[in-house]
Amino acid sequence: MATVNTYLMFNGNCEEAFLFYKSVFGGEFSYIGKFNEAPAEDGGSEGLSEEEGNRIMHVSFPIGNTILMGSDSHPRYGDVVVGSNFQISVNVESKEEADRIFNGLSAGGKVYMPMEKTFWSAYFGMLQDKFEISWMVNFDENPAK
Repeated sequence: MATVNTYLMFNGNCEEAFLFYKSVFGGEFSYIGKFNEAPAEDGGSEGLSEEEGNRIMHVSFPIGNTILMGSDSHPRYGDVVVGSNFQISVNVESKEEADRIFNGLSAGGKVYMPMEKTFWSAYFGMLQDKFEISWMVNFDENPAK
């Protein structure tokens, strides 16, 4: 069964926002990583200023039965526009389910990143559906416990 979580996008203040959410809800981040920690071929620190490299690449914050996720915009792609600065993240239980959901959602839409194996060991893709809603589809073969 797929799980759906909200993914928020920021223009350089993701860490500040998530520290605020943490102060309100309590708890701990299950993951937080910066662009300068990624391999260069995957948007890492090569060619980025110190400020850009210190932007949040991904953060996961459990709140109850959901996970609030987020990241800063990557300089390569420009700033996000307030009002369209969220995505829906779908986590699935198999590669086949990931492909089925990704292909279904992307029909008539626009693929930003096709489904592929990533450096963080997930099978992952990003798209905008025909209604201009942005989605991420993720399958972790070895999810963190």
